[in-house]
Formats: sequence, structure tokens, C-alpha cells
Amino acid sequence: MKLLNCPLNGPRNIAEFSYGGELHTMPNPTMCDSREWAEYVFFDRNEAGVVTEWWMHNASAYWFLAERNTITDEVVRTFPASEMFTERVDSINADKA
Repeated sequence: MKLLNCPLNGPRNIAEFSYGGELHTMPNPTMCDSREWAEYVFFDRNEAGVVTEWWMHNASAYWFLAERNTITDEVVRTFPASEMFTERVDSINADKA
């Protein structure tokens, strides 16, 4: 059984997680064109080596980041997203809700 260490819930069976894609810089949604936004949402760089990825523990809906070697599939470390992000990014339509 393959385990993944959730920063909130500890080691769990990999079946309890969903992959959320590679971490990459979000373009400014009010300044970018449709092509740039689509590339951000739908395309990954798919690089060989250690990449930072989004993962979610399904039972707790907890999103976190993992550094994983895409060649060996070894998870180097997992950590809360708060280590990289200090501000929340709200929807551009949040003020209209």
C-alpha cells in the first residue's frame, strides 16, 4: 500500500487523495487574455524531476502541496499551502455575490 503524508491528517492510503495538478504562477485574471488563462488552467509543464503539486485529502477536503520526483514517483515532502501563500485570492466576481 502506498502512503502519502497529509500535513493535517498524517500518513494515509494514496487512495484517499486527489491530484490537483502542478503548482505554477497564476496570471492576473483581470489582465491576461483567454489563451494565457486557458494555459494556466489546463496545461502543465510535465517536467522530469522534482515538481511541486497540489493534492487534496478527500475525506477532509484539505488542500496541500507536495514535492514529488516525477521520475521515481518518490514524494520528497508534503507541506501546507500556507508555507508558500500568505494571501487569499478571491474570485473576480466575489464582490458581485
